[in-house]
Amino acid sequence: MKRLFIGLTLLMLSSITFASESDWQVIQNKAQGQTVYFYAWGGSNEINNYLRWANKALQEQYGVTLKHVKVTDIAESISQLLAEKTANKNSNGSVGMLWVNGENFKSMKQQQLLGKAFVAQLPNWRYVDKLLPVSSDFSEPTLGLEAPWGVGQLVFIYDRNTITTPPDSFSALLEYAQQHPQKISYPKPPAFHGVSFLKAALLELTDNNPQLYRAVDNKIFQKISAPLWAYLDKLHAVAWQNGQQFPANGGETLKLLDDKQLDIAISFNPNEVISAQANGTLAKSTATYAMQSGALSNIHFLAIPWNASAREGALVAINFLLSPEAQSKKGDLAVWGDPTVLQKQYVTGSAKKTTLFKSIPEPHPSWQTALELEWQKRYGF
Repeated sequence: MKRLFIGLTLLMLSSITFASESDWQVIQNKAQGQTVYFYAWGGSNEINNYLRWANKALQEQYGVTLKHVKVTDIAESISQLLAEKTANKNSNGSVGMLWVNGENFKSMKQQQLLGKAFVAQLPNWRYVDKLLPVSSDFSEPTLGLEAPWGVGQLVFIYDRNTITTPPDSFSALLEYAQQHPQKISYPKPPAFHGVSFLKAALLELTDNNPQLYRAVDNKIFQKISAPLWAYLDKLHAVAWQNGQQFPANGGETLKLLDDKQLDIAISFNPNEVISAQANGTLAKSTATYAMQSGALSNIHFLAIPWNASAREGALVAINFLLSPEAQSKKGDLAVWGDPTVLQKQYVTGSAKKTTLFKSIPEPHPSWQTALELEWQKRYGF
């Protein structure tokens, strides 16, 4: 089945017709002087610093300015786009491009908030590793509407001076929390890291129920998700702040780990601990691990809205972010350490050294929304 999927993916990709050099030069010429407002998560110093570097490089090489608009949840940006759609603002939109995947991509696609397919226009697409699942996003076909940017995996970070053998299953994590009250937590949904925690836990607790890879059936949602809520009821009773407060995001769990308020932090980057050690955010004694069953994994993407005011600038920016130069910088373990989507021979330095954990595919995107809503009903305050 896996070979069939890869074969079909390669067939789809081989049918793409790329822009000619002259066509791309026209795009680059139009992009000069444009400012692209890039809506992306702003909760990581490493990411923010990398985007400042990318902006400087884009200005110097292409005359394009990349303005990082920092958001807590990209869903906020989608609401902004929806308001513009309702107001028939079909040009000069406020959002130039977005960092997006999963349910947010599906929502944009369904509500026609995306521009036309653009992957075929990117010269640097030829460097992308087509064996990665770059043609689907949480099982939703991308159809060239978004470009892959990096690989994410749900991992856990601990201090070897505190924990000798970290809990490598969700059941073991609960046991650890019960033995060490106030030392375990997870980001508050709908924060990305928090919902990822819920999905990974549910997959384990239901032994990877096949229903999780299909659209949510409301008739059986409660039955399938019941083990998760029973688990969280027990976890919250002994969690940090007695389950009455939660970290805002994965970055806050790192700070709480460093402050020794938490024993385990959460990240969606298997290399984040190395970057955090390099900049002094975490102690050298910290380490990363994944659950024994594997790490929830996905590709994160870059997309352009239908009404972007600087579409050419966004195309040039995305193409640059897919270049060997930018992907090597992004994958540098001392910079961001985000795993590359390029074929390994095209990146340099420590970006080549990334080793991914055993992969667990994301559930159907509809489960994200369903779990967020149910969590809010039960534990929101």
